[in-house]
Amino acid sequence: MRQFLLFISVVIVGLLFTARLFYLQVYSSDGYSLFDDNAIRKVYNYPKRGFVYDRNGKLLVANQPSYDVMVIPREVKPLDTLEFCQLLKIDNEQFKKRLDKAKNYSFRLPSVFVSQLSKEDYAILQEKMRKYEGFYIQRRSLRQYETTIGANVLGDIGEVNYAIIDDDPYYKMGDLIGKQGVESSYETVLRGKKGIQFIQKDRFNRNIGPYKNGTYDTIPEPGKDIKITIDAKLQAYGELLMQNKRGGIIALEPQTGEILAMISAPTYDPNALVGRKRSKNFTKLYYDTIAKPLFNRSLQGVYEPGSPFKLLTGIIALQEAVIDPSEKITCYRGYKYGNRFMKCHCVSGTRHDMVSAIENSCNAYFASTYRRILDKNGNASTGIDRWSTHLKSFGLGSYLNNDLSVGQPGRIPDREYYSKIYPNTFYSTYTISNAIGQGEVATTPIQLANVVAAIANRGHYFTPHIIKSITKDTIPDKYSTPNYTTIDKKHFDPIVEGMYQVYKKGTASYLKVDGIDICGKTGTVENFTTIDGVRTQLTDHSIFVAFAPKDDPKIAIAVFVENGYWGSRFAGKIASLMIEKFIKGTISRTDLEQWLLTHSLENEYAKPQSGEAFGINRQTQLQVVPVDKEALTIYEDNNEKL
Repeated sequence: MRQFLLFISVVIVGLLFTARLFYLQVYSSDGYSLFDDNAIRKVYNYPKRGFVYDRNGKLLVANQPSYDVMVIPREVKPLDTLEFCQLLKIDNEQFKKRLDKAKNYSFRLPSVFVSQLSKEDYAILQEKMRKYEGFYIQRRSLRQYETTIGANVLGDIGEVNYAIIDDDPYYKMGDLIGKQGVESSYETVLRGKKGIQFIQKDRFNRNIGPYKNGTYDTIPEPGKDIKITIDAKLQAYGELLMQNKRGGIIALEPQTGEILAMISAPTYDPNALVGRKRSKNFTKLYYDTIAKPLFNRSLQGVYEPGSPFKLLTGIIALQEAVIDPSEKITCYRGYKYGNRFMKCHCVSGTRHDMVSAIENSCNAYFASTYRRILDKNGNASTGIDRWSTHLKSFGLGSYLNNDLSVGQPGRIPDREYYSKIYPNTFYSTYTISNAIGQGEVATTPIQLANVVAAIANRGHYFTPHIIKSITKDTIPDKYSTPNYTTIDKKHFDPIVEGMYQVYKKGTASYLKVDGIDICGKTGTVENFTTIDGVRTQLTDHSIFVAFAPKDDPKIAIAVFVENGYWGSRFAGKIASLMIEKFIKGTISRTDLEQWLLTHSLENEYAKPQSGEAFGINRQTQLQVVPVDKEALTIYEDNNEKL
């Protein structure tokens, strides 16, 4: 028996191997993948990226054909590099670098060698591609922006990097992905799904036809078209008004939370980041550290909110029952606390109730009211937490859970925050600047616009969002679900009335628009920096918030103009004009419009209050002036300008 043991063992092992191989070939595909088979070439077919329309159906983003030269390093044979480089418009050094990059990615997988050829270059190159083994041309779609506005809204697409590829296996080297704006937020919706062809190769590495007659091939699925909430006409008008200025504007529809306009200035033409010019132009925009055109000030700009914050101070005081709206407080040109004094522009001895305090933006009234909130139970530490909780119910101190690609949470301090500054006991006077929107509170334009929408709705808001509809799909329910504040509805009436009086006879009375009942609030924010170790006050920021009409709100808006002096000077005028533009479609306050178009803040961004120039070396910008007047004709209807 022993003499057959070795033979039997060999037979048994052979049978086991045979059985396993049979199972893998017939019953299982785990051990084999078409993607790993070197005898099969994989060719991806890229889908049409979804179109983007504005809320009224205006086409904003479409596609144009693009051609990439692909390379599979292991298949590259000796070639006439001089001729090839001339055709591709690159030099020999670039050729070597690009080939090395492709080899580092993969020897056997294709990657982009030269991207986004023009139609003319493609036509010339296509006839000679047979001479360059290992290289082939792949067709795909490139974005075509049918507008010069909304760069920060629409975003752009660019090539994926290794981090993206490692995180999502869908993407391959050379693929394009949404980088900013809606292109990024709705990438998975817009991109569609790639198709693939499997091509059989012979032993000489030549293509001999579809693998198994194309049984495993798939066709590309086009991306879905989307309609965004932006009103292109309002967006274009806002960018026009913000030319030669810096700041951010957010306009919302209070009844839905839809973003009507999202303006960041300075801006640029979105077409600057399309095609082979993208890299060069992006570098210019990225390194412009003075204008920062790629920085979305409407979403990422964090500012002290200034006097519009008094609306929240007042409404929290009403909810906490520390003041009655009819109670009057006397202003002696400011508010004295300890040995310090908070100045106010009111005439000394003026007595204000809640409505008139908002109308005249009285610092003394709201400083006194703020102290009552914090000292309600004799402990400012617990009072600051109650105050903070109310504020956060308006969406402050958070990203708002929206569908935008970037943002900042701002800052709403609480007891924990102040315990790091005052480890022992602290008093309400330590934080009294919060009462008037200075101090430690910080907000973004979209957060303040959302606060105004909540006031317009008398106590609730809808999550701000930019998606209106998706072809053959639905949008999340969270965008149609109201978010309620901690403030009872009855307390909003005096706040709204105060905002209405701001336009009727208060700090924005000269900004009123006939036929529209606008409710607003001016804001002037002190602006400090350190120059040579000395704390220096620069030109103040101009802030304005508003909604209209008073009893049936259609639009809520927040405008921030950096170094714009005071609230009604720049921001207030812009807000009034944009409200009229949206509600009426035409402008009657052409005096305000003409003033804004002829007044520039180009030299105010680093100007100390003393008037002495503080020099900053401004860099040359790429198409940073947002829109000229003629550019508004891009949305002409029946030859009628916006």
